[in-house]
Amino acid sequence: MNLKNKVLLLLSLFMFGSIFSQKRWTLEDCVSYAITNNLNLKDFELTTASGKETYKQSFREMLPSVSGFSDYNLTFGRSEDPNTGLFVNSDFFSNNYSLNASLDLFQGFQKLNMIKASKYLYKANMEDVKRQKFLLAFRVMSAFYDIQYYEGLLAISNSKVKVSKTNLVLVKKQIELGIKAGADIHEAKSTLLTDELEVTQNSNLLQEAKLRLIQEINLEGESTIEIYTELLGEHKNEQEQKQNTDSIFTYAKEFLPTIKAQELRVKAAKKEIKAARGALYPSLRLFAGIGTGYFETNTSEATNEVIPFKTQIEDNMSKRVGVSLNVPISDKWSRRSRVKQQKIAYMRANNNLKIQEQQLYQTIQQLIQSKNALAVEYEQSFQQMNAGEQTFKIAQKKYQKGLISALDLNQAKNLFATSQNKNLQVGLLLKVNSSTLDFYRGLPVFNINMNN
Repeated sequence: MNLKNKVLLLLSLFMFGSIFSQKRWTLEDCVSYAITNNLNLKDFELTTASGKETYKQSFREMLPSVSGFSDYNLTFGRSEDPNTGLFVNSDFFSNNYSLNASLDLFQGFQKLNMIKASKYLYKANMEDVKRQKFLLAFRVMSAFYDIQYYEGLLAISNSKVKVSKTNLVLVKKQIELGIKAGADIHEAKSTLLTDELEVTQNSNLLQEAKLRLIQEINLEGESTIEIYTELLGEHKNEQEQKQNTDSIFTYAKEFLPTIKAQELRVKAAKKEIKAARGALYPSLRLFAGIGTGYFETNTSEATNEVIPFKTQIEDNMSKRVGVSLNVPISDKWSRRSRVKQQKIAYMRANNNLKIQEQQLYQTIQQLIQSKNALAVEYEQSFQQMNAGEQTFKIAQKKYQKGLISALDLNQAKNLFATSQNKNLQVGLLLKVNSSTLDFYRGLPVFNINMNN
């Protein structure tokens, strides 16, 4: 069994040797739970719901406006009779009723353009929700692999403690045989205590990493979490699968929510320019209304009694229908200023799209460069770990024969542990880097449905 398999086996035993009654979380489990329970994500979903209602209302703006009116008036002293127009000096009451409706026939296509603009903005909000889901998934992935990293460090630290305990037993036997001086046991104990302190420190770091994951996925009522360790496989320099920045960028900008959302906002800004221009055109409106009223001063000439309510309502009925034309002549240049402001908003939206595309290209460029560098570094750290293991084994045998000091042995042990730590760290960084590139290539890294 080579060293790499031993390290992987050690990590597996460390992971699966803990309490099995507690649920173990995969990365997919963590991401799914976080998306369901994250409060910030819910806020973006509510924003999307608001955008959906705005989109629906833009259609309702095409409907006629209908309003009803009624009043009840008490008049005291000398005042104008609303029925005859004559001034009277008496107290009386009256009330009026009316129903009015209007329909915009033409407004420079403002409403149609606002329907399209609100539709694009609603879809942009939907893309923002997807973007937040992916950002959350990446944060969960980072916290997940932090746990795996510290679990690896803890396993390596426990191995050092095991070696130090074995050496302490050996020193005691050698002192009993007179091979070593009694003072040597203090050095062996000091080394063991140092290694045990390292175990405690790594254990604390592991608990902190678990707490970060618990907080990230919003797992309530839990103080710790157990994960399935995703063992590191062989990282090959696959020349036939060498990534190309341009090809990944071309694919990524077709589905990436950040880019799609900004593209939709550019389209919305363009429609808003047309809506603002529509305010420069004359507007045509159709209106109709019906009204009636009751007046206490309205009396019968024959009997001098107030005409009954029902009779007045029927007799005082009036109807109207018409068309109004409104031609904008001068409004202190505010409408044309609005058009200019919308043009600037469109240019800013378009510029922001270019900025985001540039940032995406640079990110992919950096990821590919990092992946190539990490792949080489991983192979070199793996070779260094192998060499460190052989050096430590030789030093251990020499120490058992009394050929080297405990200081030399401890140095070899620490160098081996450092190379293990480095290999583990680089391996996990390479895994995260590869997963991120797979995401930009459109692969289902987090199993999140982009069509939702």
